[in-house]
Amino acid sequence: QVQLVESGGGLVQAGGSLRLSCGASGRTFSRYTMGWFRQAPGKERDFVAAISWRGGVTYYADSVKGRFTISRDNAKNMVYLQMNSLKPEDTAVYYCAAVLAPAIVVVKTIGEYDYWGQGTQVTVSS
Repeated sequence: QVQLVESGGGLVQAGGSLRLSCGASGRTFSRYTMGWFRQAPGKERDFVAAISWRGGVTYYADSVKGRFTISRDNAKNMVYLQMNSLKPEDTAVYYCAAVLAPAIVVVKTIGEYDYWGQGTQVTVSS
């Protein structure tokens, strides 16, 4: 069982930066592939980024590639999403998620994730 808690959301102007954090409970955190997803009002929840539990393999949605960076600290049970050059279209509730997976596998399919946080709001003003 893994419990996830996101933090770090807020209001920022276009072009600005935010760093989201996700803290995880459970001693086996280091065996979970971690992902970030987002959901804008009236839209489906979409994949943003994922990171393997070993080897630092990452994968990004095309819309955030080059602007967002996912990272993790297994010793601290934390995963992060550094968001730079934010755009109004990045406005959404951001969720972190976890799934047991092989060491260097990243998962981008929402249905494969087993555990979800409650989400944190990110609002980018123009």
